Amino acid sequence: MDHHVDVIISFEPGIAQGLADPARREAAGRVLSGLPKGGHLREVAGDVIAAAKGEARANGLTDADIGAELQAWRDAPRA
Repeated sequence: MDHHVDVIISFEPGIAQGLADPARREAAGRVLSGLPKGGHLREVAGDVIAAAKGEARANGLTDADIGAELQAWRDAPRA
């Protein structure tokens, strides 16, 4: 995000805690930034996922690596 403005948005405590991570905040910002431009959440989320996969590939991860990480996240216990 080249130009951005900080805003205050209320979230449930667990969600807010997850947004303490800068990468997650940036991803959330990309999703929210696309909504007022007429994008549907599914399209905007797809763009964010594609960008994240592109960044992962640029850092040497393969699709198999990305798939394994996603599966590990899905399998992780949730509180």
